[in-house]
Amino acid sequence: MTFPVVGMVGGGQLARMTHEAGIPLGIRFRILSDTAQDSAAQVVADVTVGDYRDLDTLRAFAQGCDVITFDHEHVPTEHLRALEADGIVVRPGSDALVHAQDKGVMRTRLAEIGVPCPRNRIVADPADVTRFAGETSGYPVVLKTVRGGYDGKGVWFVRAEQDAADAFRAGVPVLAEEKVDFVRELAANVVRSPHGQAVAYPVVESVQVDGVCDTVVAPAPGLPDELSAQAQRLALTVARELGVIGHLAVELFETADGRILVNELAMRPHNSGHWTIDGAVTSQFANHLRAVLDLPLGDPRPRARWTVMANVLGGDYPDMYAAYLHCMARDPGVKIHMYGKDVKPGRKVGHVTTYGDDLPDVRERARHAADYLRGTIDE
Repeated sequence: MTFPVVGMVGGGQLARMTHEAGIPLGIRFRILSDTAQDSAAQVVADVTVGDYRDLDTLRAFAQGCDVITFDHEHVPTEHLRALEADGIVVRPGSDALVHAQDKGVMRTRLAEIGVPCPRNRIVADPADVTRFAGETSGYPVVLKTVRGGYDGKGVWFVRAEQDAADAFRAGVPVLAEEKVDFVRELAANVVRSPHGQAVAYPVVESVQVDGVCDTVVAPAPGLPDELSAQAQRLALTVARELGVIGHLAVELFETADGRILVNELAMRPHNSGHWTIDGAVTSQFANHLRAVLDLPLGDPRPRARWTVMANVLGGDYPDMYAAYLHCMARDPGVKIHMYGKDVKPGRKVGHVTTYGDDLPDVRERARHAADYLRGTIDE
């Protein structure tokens, strides 16, 4: 028997780390990458360079793959349905993935299954945004393009009608949401397999800076047990009701009055789960592969009391390798993961992970390493 071939559409860091997780299992891995210089294309042997928006390219790539999965949600939904009609195994399937591709579809479906979300609706123009504000809690209002946004792109916080025009210039539908009074952001990561097995990772705290994930703390400190269990149950329910196969990240708001509301969904390995590479018995990447291949899922429990993941963002200091000497000598326990990307200001180029029993110490170690690699500190 030959080992299966997993084809992943997208050549970014998620594909790179998924490939790494498959190596010990002997999984054969193939990627469809935008360029030969993309993060995963640098380390995967079987690379097709092509446009994921072209159906013929997708069909040719899928030949010889036992399953197709993704490191982003941007493949046109109609192309996924065409692959499925061809008999290609696509996981997650088009009927599930559309809920991560289209925020309007996602909000409608979550409301149907009783999942708590911010009040929202599709708006037609700036005047309609003002009407929505009047229907809810007033300005400010959050506007999102229903497709294509990520890491703060395609999102606007508007305080008056005249501020809303930019959101409509892209020519795609716009979703308006009430601005939630939240105390922090959380993420519930779960994995579900075709035969219905599912596992849930500890709920984490996700700290955002300028719309980009900066730091993740696992488990979320100070989160009451009942709220943690509620978040895990909610994520497992969403995975089941939407038919998700693979990894699902449910990004959440913890509100000032003790509730949780769903912010976003991602049906792929997710930044809020990177801590699992070093901090969990089975990483999100390994469990995603297990799920799409319908293998038994691995143990999601944490290895240490606390794990902190800090993203390394590009700055004005391009020679990150020179910083290894300091980071590794100062903290032999720090784990550094770099993605092979060119260093550009604000770009995610890697992450670091630390773990231990003392949360302030673990957090400081992660923050120091990430900041030193970026060049914002020099001691």
